Amino acid sequence: MQSQPAGELTKPITAQRRYPQAPLVGAAAAIFDAAGRVLLVRRGRPPRQGQWGLPGGLLDLGERLVDGARREVREECAIEVEIGGLVTTFEFVQRDDDGRIEYHYVVLDYWARHLSGQAVAQDDAAAVRWVSMPELDSLDVHVETRDVIEKAFALWRAAGEG
Repeated sequence: MQSQPAGELTKPITAQRRYPQAPLVGAAAAIFDAAGRVLLVRRGRPPRQGQWGLPGGLLDLGERLVDGARREVREECAIEVEIGGLVTTFEFVQRDDDGRIEYHYVVLDYWARHLSGQAVAQDDAAAVRWVSMPELDSLDVHVETRDVIEKAFALWRAAGEG
């Protein structure tokens, strides 16, 4: 995967997340350890506060997608990963009670291998947890997130990881 050339600067965006003027673009990763467990984060902020999901977030201006995914994982979980490949595109649109678009994200989801570090909740993650595939049923994981994890797991296994 191509990554950010050395010396190029990126800039965090200051776009309004709630009631945005345009869709916001992000990157996330389904990270698997050697045992085939996926790393989940419990969201610390809206939308979906309290739910378990994949680590990820908004791209910085000038940042490549894979670099954004790695950065977000590092910021939320304090680990280093190797991005394996694109899994799918996730579109999240949430409207308020009046029908206005309150949140609109377009997130590119990758699968990744855990390289180093012990996962610790940081930034906007309220908690982190390594979860086996059968354990997913016992957690508050959105159905679309579960679908991404299952697709990512299949790609991880196809790459000879599991």
